[in-house]
Amino acid sequence: MRLSLRFIVPLVLVLAGVAYAVLPVADNLTVRWFVRDLEIRANLVANTIHESVRELDQAGQPERLVQFFAKIAEDERTYAIAFCSSAAARPVATATLPSAITCADLDRFTQPEGQIIQTPTGRLLVSVRPLATDRSPDGRLVMVHDMSFVERRSAETRRYFFYFFAALAAIVSLITVAIAQLSWRGWVQGTRALLRGEGLLRPAAEAQRREFQPIASDLRELIRDITGERQPRDAERAGWSGATIRGILHDELREQEVIVVSNREPYLHECVDGAIEVHRPASGLVTALEPIMRTCSGTWIAHGSGSADREVVDRHDRIGVPPDNPAYRLRRVWLTEEEEAGYYYGLSNEGLWPLCHIAHVRPIFRAADWEQYVAVNRRFAQAVADEAASADPIVLVQDYHFALLPRMIRETLPAATVVTFWHIPWPNPEAFSICPWRQELLDGLLGSSILGFHTQFHCNNFVDTVDRLLEARVDRETFTVSYRGELTAVNRYPISIEWPPLPMHTTRPVDACRLIVRARHQLPPEQLLGVGVDRLDYTKGIEERFRAVERLFERQPEWIGRFSFIQIAAPSRSGIEEYRQYQARVRAAVDRINRRFDHGGPPAIILLVSHHEPDQVYEYYRAADLCFVNSLHDGMNLVAKEFLAARDDERGVLILSQFTGAARELPEAMIVNPYDSDQCAAALNAALLMPEHEQRARMRLMRGLVGEFNVYRWAGRMLIDAASMRNRGRLLKRSGQAE
Repeated sequence: MRLSLRFIVPLVLVLAGVAYAVLPVADNLTVRWFVRDLEIRANLVANTIHESVRELDQAGQPERLVQFFAKIAEDERTYAIAFCSSAAARPVATATLPSAITCADLDRFTQPEGQIIQTPTGRLLVSVRPLATDRSPDGRLVMVHDMSFVERRSAETRRYFFYFFAALAAIVSLITVAIAQLSWRGWVQGTRALLRGEGLLRPAAEAQRREFQPIASDLRELIRDITGERQPRDAERAGWSGATIRGILHDELREQEVIVVSNREPYLHECVDGAIEVHRPASGLVTALEPIMRTCSGTWIAHGSGSADREVVDRHDRIGVPPDNPAYRLRRVWLTEEEEAGYYYGLSNEGLWPLCHIAHVRPIFRAADWEQYVAVNRRFAQAVADEAASADPIVLVQDYHFALLPRMIRETLPAATVVTFWHIPWPNPEAFSICPWRQELLDGLLGSSILGFHTQFHCNNFVDTVDRLLEARVDRETFTVSYRGELTAVNRYPISIEWPPLPMHTTRPVDACRLIVRARHQLPPEQLLGVGVDRLDYTKGIEERFRAVERLFERQPEWIGRFSFIQIAAPSRSGIEEYRQYQARVRAAVDRINRRFDHGGPPAIILLVSHHEPDQVYEYYRAADLCFVNSLHDGMNLVAKEFLAARDDERGVLILSQFTGAARELPEAMIVNPYDSDQCAAALNAALLMPEHEQRARMRLMRGLVGEFNVYRWAGRMLIDAASMRNRGRLLKRSGQAE
């Protein structure tokens, strides 16, 4: 007991001293927090009643203004409200306004040290806000807040601190005594072992490791059950990578061939000034899938849309890519102008794209477009059959261009495992019912073995749509659909990017990128920059983004000339009238905003309507102070994750639309409603003012998540689920043969 007291008494004294020192700090922090909240409240009230006060002041009715103030002052925290039309006027105020507050003496209350006054009834906080009217251009609104509740909260805080430190002293004392006793016993036992000649050092660590291995294994299994995720052992140890995917193909799928089908090809060959150049298209799908195919060494089937694509393929329309170090095969399918107009521009992008994004653009459905869509899907199904070297390949069908393809592949290759991933949102059943060929599209998709979406919300919408429109059996517990005697698993696979991204291997340091980008656009070195990277698509919210920048300059004119926003906008689907009109509106908005805030210095918005290679885009990411992603509706949006990956300096701020799938994974970003210009402008202002330590804290969390949940994890989970489904099918087939 005496030994224990030697530990406990000093410990209790130290904790008591810490508590004595912390209590005044806690009181001060409590008062500061509540003062800040009351100031925010004053701003909100001033903005809310501005129009009403202006109308009553214009009408010259001070009695009604006093009645209006009295209703507001009924709130228990509002002590009094007054309006001063000028410094020489008498305040129009509620009866509770302290006599110490006059219109001529309001300036002292605008200073932080003069906001709190002491009265016989307690402390009051005085907030003064400018409130100009037509009759009173120098008008001010005075709000007096009752701070008695702050004193009550402070008393509660002191009491809680006392209880907390008392409990902490008790717990730490018990732990200290227990550790002291165990240490004493361990030392005595070790000494006895030494006297017996057994040695003092024993392999205790290894014994404990063996002892806890079953518990660690159970915990990992529990996490897998909760997340619905299986992963191989090497991924558990080292994280998901290209080696993990190769391990899955070797161990789980026994080197089965992998075929990817998408409309957009990963590499375009263009004829520029008589020479052939290779370009990477601006596509989240390509960003995600290309690293996987470099690992799988399979075949990628896509529409050959480059002006020089035909000149570089062999007689079977194939070419090895990437060009500098071929790792997989690209098979190109050629489409006529009529086919491309109906299948791609028509049904896919004038019909399904606006239908699924619900971005307030009317979908257009034409019978001729549907016929071309069916024909092109059938041509790609034939290309899959031609490229398949076995009867049971794994086919990864990508996106809304090929909703019919899974069923067609199933008809030509019944043993194939078809994994379809829908990269865009899936709407609710009522919205999807607009499509005249809704049942045919669902029938085609349900030819898939596995059907993936970015979010659980989209999975729910799809299952609800099937339940509403088809005669199918839906199991909501396992999220499977039984249709035409076949089972389709509907799963959530949040897509991501390669980690670390390939452009990061060659990109310049952040400081160099900042100087280069500013010099390129003739901006001063200290100019603050925001960046947006999108295709010129009405779902990306580019117009709304520019309105937010305009609103920022309206609300905080001090940023004019100090902040510029660079928008990289890759031209997209220029054959569609809606996209041509959208591009014209975007350009017009930039011209109008730049003229409005022209002060002879840097422009407010810099619009770059051209294709940029990934390494160029990453240069802008690293040069920017913030990245603004405000899609009106998006499946995931990989721009947000690319920006995070580019910022290895853990600087910069991500502003993210709540209507992206990425917002569900990245709550540390500044989440905004892209339709609310004021909220977006406030987020821009907060991002520009955010201290470095907060930027680092947010960035560290988000980068850690993107690094862990990378594109290899996305693809690996689909391949593991495909392997499980194939193995289950083989077992069922064997059991049926045995019977």
